[in-house]
Amino acid sequence: MSNSYEHLLPPSWKPQVTAWLAEDTPSFDYGGYVVGEAQREAFLFGKGKDAAVLAGSPFFTEVFTQLGCEVQWHLKEGSTFEPIKHVATVRGKARHLLLGERVALNLLARCSGIATKSKRIGDLAKGYGFKGIIAGTRKTTPGFRLVEKYGMMVGGIDPHRHDLSSMIMLKDNHIWSSGGMNDELSQRGGSITAAIQQARKVGGFSLLLDVEVQSEAEADEAIDAGADIIMLDNIEGSELIDVSRRLKEKWSGKRKFLFETSGNITEANLQDRAINDIDILSTSVVHQSVQHIDFSLKIQMPNGGH
Repeated sequence: MSNSYEHLLPPSWKPQVTAWLAEDTPSFDYGGYVVGEAQREAFLFGKGKDAAVLAGSPFFTEVFTQLGCEVQWHLKEGSTFEPIKHVATVRGKARHLLLGERVALNLLARCSGIATKSKRIGDLAKGYGFKGIIAGTRKTTPGFRLVEKYGMMVGGIDPHRHDLSSMIMLKDNHIWSSGGMNDELSQRGGSITAAIQQARKVGGFSLLLDVEVQSEAEADEAIDAGADIIMLDNIEGSELIDVSRRLKEKWSGKRKFLFETSGNITEANLQDRAINDIDILSTSVVHQSVQHIDFSLKIQMPNGGH
C-alpha cells in the first residue's frame, strides 16, 4: 500500500475546513442565489510562469466534499507541473462550486507556494553538496500552521518542530530569564546548564532538547550539559566553521549532538551557509513572504465553453 501525505493529517483538520467555509460565508450567499443548482463541471488550472509543486490537494478536496461536490485529480500530490496545466476537475451544483472556489484556491495557492519554495531551496542545497537537513521554522501563520508545515513536507524539507510541545527549545530569552547567557545574570543564580537540567526534569527522555547559544563557550557548556541540538546564533562565516570543527573534535566519542544555524538565509547566500560542518539549516524563507502559485477554477458550460 502506497503512503499518502494525507495520512499525516490529524483528526482535527476536517473541522478546520468547516470553519474556513463558515468564515467565508457567515450569513447569506447572494451570488449562489443568482446562480442556482444546475449541475456543472469546473476545471482547475495551474497557472503562473514557472514550474511549481502541487501541494494541498487534501484541503482542496475536503472543501468541495463538504459542499457535496466531487474532485477528480489529474496530477499526484507533490508532482511538479509546468503551467498552464489542467490539474483537476470538480463536479457539483453551480452554487456549491462557487461557494468553495475561493477558500479552496487560497489553500492550494499558499500550500503549493510553500512546497515549491521548499523544493527549490532543498534542491539548491543538495546541488551545493550539502548533506545536512534543511528545515522550516515556527514562524507560521496562526490558525494556518498545519497547511504551511504540510507544504514544507510535500516540498521535501524538514518541517522542524510543529509547536512548543513538539521539542524543548531553549532560546536566548529562556536562558536570560532563567539567569544565564552572561556573567551578570549568572551571578543571579542561573545558567545554561541549570536551564537544561530543569528542562530535562519535566521533558523526560522522549523529547529532544535544542539550545540557542551565542558563543563557543556557551555552546561548549550546552554540549557538556547534554543538549541534543546546539543552535549557533550570531555566529557566521569562517567563525561558524571553526567553532563547529573545534567542538566536534573536542566532544568526539563523548557526546552526540547536532549543530543548527538559522537567520538571514536566502537563495542568494545559501551556498555560503550550506556547509557540512553544520547539521541543520533552519530558515523561514520557505514559508514567509512566499510567492503563491496561481490557480484558477473555470466552470465549463454545457457547450464546452466557460
